[in-house]
Amino acid sequence: MPAQRGGEDVVLKLQFVHREARHEADALRLWNGEGACRLLDHDPDLGALLLERCRPGHYLADAVNIDQLAVLADLLRKLLVPAHAPFTPLNEEAAGWIGSIEQDWRDAGSPCEKRLVDAAVAAVGDLRTEETGSVLLHQDLHGHNVLSAGREAWLAIDPKPLSGDPAFALSPIVRSFEFGHTKEASLHRLDRLSEELELDRERARLWTIAQTMAWAFDSGYSERHFQTCRWLLGGTLG
Repeated sequence: MPAQRGGEDVVLKLQFVHREARHEADALRLWNGEGACRLLDHDPDLGALLLERCRPGHYLADAVNIDQLAVLADLLRKLLVPAHAPFTPLNEEAAGWIGSIEQDWRDAGSPCEKRLVDAAVAAVGDLRTEETGSVLLHQDLHGHNVLSAGREAWLAIDPKPLSGDPAFALSPIVRSFEFGHTKEASLHRLDRLSEELELDRERARLWTIAQTMAWAFDSGYSERHFQTCRWLLGGTLG
C-alpha cells in the first residue's frame, strides 16, 4: 500500500509470516539500500514492513532500450554480501527440495517427464557435497522484482532470502522468461552473468535446474519452467 510518513512517500507491506519471507526485513536491513529498497521500520509480530517507495517504479521486465542483464549484474555486485545467521542456509532449503520434488510431481499428475525430476534431485545431491562461500541470496530476483527508482536507477524488492553458494544467485534470472524464453536467451543469461560476475557456470546451471523444478509445480508457468530445465540439461547451444 502506498503511504506517507512525515511527508515522505513510503510503502506499507503487510505479509503473512511464512517460511520464505520471515527474514525479509533482516535482508533489507543488511543491504541497507545498496541495490535494494530501504527498510524504514518493521513490526515482526504483525508482519508489517515500512519500505522506501521506488519512483517511478517501472518493472525492469518492461524496460526497453536498456541492457537488462547489465542492470542485474550491477545489482548482484551489491547484493551478494557475506551472510550467515539468521538466514536459512541454501543447503538446508535444498535438502527439503530433495524430499518434495518427486511428491509434488506426482501430486500434480506427472505433468512433465520424470527425467526432469531426477535431474533436479541429482543436482541438489551433487551441489550440497561441496563447501562454498556464503552470501546473502535474493531467491526471487526476476524482472518484476526490480523497480526503477530515484535514489538508484534500479532497486530490488521482495527478496525471499537465503544464505549460501553465490552461484545460486543466477537461478531466478536464468529462468526469467520475461527476458526471453528461448534456449538461446536462457543460456545467454547463464553464460554472460556467470562470466561477468566470475561465478561457477556449472553450479549456476545445476542450481537453476534444482530450484526451478522445486518451484515449478505451484507456478502458473509450470510448462515454461519445465522447458527451461530441458534447455539447461542440454547445457550448451551446440
